[in-house]
Amino acid sequence: MTIQCEKVGPEFFEHARWCFRAHEIVRATPGRIFDVFEDAGSWPRWAFPITRVEWTSPLPIEVGSTRTVDMMGGLTGYEEFIVWERGRRMAFRFDEVSRPGVAAFAEDYLVTDLGDGRCLVEWTMAMVPEGAGANLMPLTSPLMGAGLRHMLRSFRRYVESDPVLPAC
Repeated sequence: MTIQCEKVGPEFFEHARWCFRAHEIVRATPGRIFDVFEDAGSWPRWAFPITRVEWTSPLPIEVGSTRTVDMMGGLTGYEEFIVWERGRRMAFRFDEVSRPGVAAFAEDYLVTDLGDGRCLVEWTMAMVPEGAGANLMPLTSPLMGAGLRHMLRSFRRYVESDPVLPAC
């Protein structure tokens, strides 16, 4: 059984009540950063809640592409990409989840080439929790922000370690 989430668009990042942002400078090209984003096996290595990612639509990735993301605690998110500009920006939303507690959820990644082998990566996570999660969000939001910053630092370290990625 899955639970439908609100099908938000890119404008969601401008008005979501709960929005968390982080940024890091990464020593890599925009193409290399997106190589890591596209590799399903990389996500569990730097995003600690994620245990598995599976692309559920064929490559190449584009707006409308889908994937399934399994997370700690038994939550599965069924995602759809709402922005895809390889080397520049990607954003996705949850269309459905496996458990209640999420009314709307989306993430946005903006990559700016700094021109010297480095990029600025800006990550925005926006959500509308429901039920107990909505009641706890005022207390847990500082942890959410800290967790996002921690994961983006982990992403930077992972990309800069020059991992071997499978050929597409």
